[in-house]
Amino acid sequence: MDVKEDVQENIREPLMPIENILAHEDGGAGDRTNNKKVNPCMVYFSTPIAVCGSYAFGSCAGYSSPTQSAIREDIALSLAEYSVFGSILTFGAMIGAITSGPIANYVGRKGAMRVSSVFCVAGWLAIYFAEGVWPLDIGRLATGYGMGVFSYVVPVFIAEIAPKNLRGALTAANQLMICAGVSVAFIIGTVLTWRALALTGIIPCAILFLGLFFIPESPRWLAKTGKEKEFEAALQKLRGKDADITHEAAEIQDYIETLERLPKAGMLDLFQRRYLRSVTIGVGLMVFQQFGGINGICFYTSTIFESAGFSSSVGTIIYAILQVVVTGLNTIVIFTSIRLKS
Repeated sequence: MDVKEDVQENIREPLMPIENILAHEDGGAGDRTNNKKVNPCMVYFSTPIAVCGSYAFGSCAGYSSPTQSAIREDIALSLAEYSVFGSILTFGAMIGAITSGPIANYVGRKGAMRVSSVFCVAGWLAIYFAEGVWPLDIGRLATGYGMGVFSYVVPVFIAEIAPKNLRGALTAANQLMICAGVSVAFIIGTVLTWRALALTGIIPCAILFLGLFFIPESPRWLAKTGKEKEFEAALQKLRGKDADITHEAAEIQDYIETLERLPKAGMLDLFQRRYLRSVTIGVGLMVFQQFGGINGICFYTSTIFESAGFSSSVGTIIYAILQVVVTGLNTIVIFTSIRLKS
């Protein structure tokens, strides 16, 4: 068998050996007994701390809409200069998203969230003290970078710490908190000065940075980096001191070992014929979502309402409330469907 055929054979191997799957099915009654001892309190405590990063994401995205008139007046920015200020956030987010994976793999999920928090705090302070266009743009770029890292590491962290029956519902909280951050920035931005609104963006970052000292690291990342004792301690802390984590720990180890045996995939592998349909659908959905222009509407909501002859304050508040309500309903639907299937 040549190298190419060997690679193909490895790719066809299941991520979980069949004997482990059968053992899991045979031991179903025992697993259900052990699950009664699972206490997800630490998961419920860790998730709100993690989604402070999602809220910080929303604060960054929602900042430019209610502050446009005040910033342009105070610092004498032209429309073009303010447009750069509003849109440069997305360039920072792109850089953050590209580098988030390597950062999260090297320093851990908690470490990546700390890095992101530092960038966001530095960016907000630069905006608060800005007296010209350059500090504004640098601060906006820094918050965008932090936003990009948050967009990856927060849902990954939640998915890795949550038990299977809670994973979908808890990761849905990520999007809910993003919308909450945008909406709160819209609403309080109608009554606060633009400098004070920048300071409010520091609050979720500070809560997250401090809260990370009280929650465990992702067990999957610890297992992947070979930190066996830390891995078992983190998993035990997340499932409760009386929970039997033997089966889940073995499952995680088997999964990681299987992944390591598989050939390392590169970007060009995505364009192989057998993957092309899935890649086209998955990437296409994300691309068309962004090309729908939702970020442009979010960044300039107040100006859009004003141009339409509608009160910018009233329109912004209605927009903010509606998006939280709709996202909240979506979260409830996801949680309910998961509960019905489990």
